[in-house]
Amino acid sequence: MANNLPGVFKAQKKDGSTYYRTSITFRSKHISLGSFDNEKDANTAYNEAINIVRSENSYLPDDFSAKVCKKLDFKKWITLINFKNNGIYIKTPIYMRNNFFNYYLSKNDVLTFDVDDLFYYSKHSIMRRGTHLFVAEYGMQTNIASRYGIRNFARKGIDFRFVNGDTNDFRYANIEIINPYQGVTIEVTNGTICYNSKIHINGYVLIGKYDKIEHAAIAYNKAVDFLINNGCTTNYEKNYINDYSVSEYKEVYENLHIPEKIKEQT
Repeated sequence: MANNLPGVFKAQKKDGSTYYRTSITFRSKHISLGSFDNEKDANTAYNEAINIVRSENSYLPDDFSAKVCKKLDFKKWITLINFKNNGIYIKTPIYMRNNFFNYYLSKNDVLTFDVDDLFYYSKHSIMRRGTHLFVAEYGMQTNIASRYGIRNFARKGIDFRFVNGDTNDFRYANIEIINPYQGVTIEVTNGTICYNSKIHINGYVLIGKYDKIEHAAIAYNKAVDFLINNGCTTNYEKNYINDYSVSEYKEVYENLHIPEKIKEQT
């Protein structure tokens, strides 16, 4: 049932308590502004949204302030000004730029993505836990770094790097994968590069040290195959070697040695 104050609707929670919803219609789009504990706060948010979309000012994300929005939250602010300025309604807090977009976790926590990712992030809300960024997908939390070839437990500056130094810039040209392989670590001693292959069984076990990163990755695969063939049920993620033909892969694979330490674990 509508209340006396415009844009506000009284509702009840499952426990019987009352709350107030508010929304506006702009360019034929119905936009929810949120829920509030009292009618006055809901009406304040409604009036703030109306003032934003009707204003002659082309507000930008950094223009958010308590003077403009006492009750309307920051993410709704981003949605409204993006719709007003760029003509595209997006539920998630995205602001379109030229050839890229920003995703606002907060006013001071801003991510950058290529427009190719717009559809995905307009449907998925990003959450942050420390340095890890997640979306909820199929009832699970998916680390967004995996979309860019960054493996779980990959080390920044060793296995991958952000070219311009900005760890919030997820444009594809800004992400360089240094080590794409599972179970492989890069070791530099006196200027000489060595690729270590390790696998976790009851703690990490060294498979071997190699002068080619592909050989270290194949050694890891062979160790995984050995463990699985001997009854191990751990769900190991194997490596795909793009640059090797089937015959080249087979030749390296067959010549690699599985150390006794791994055999003793089975």
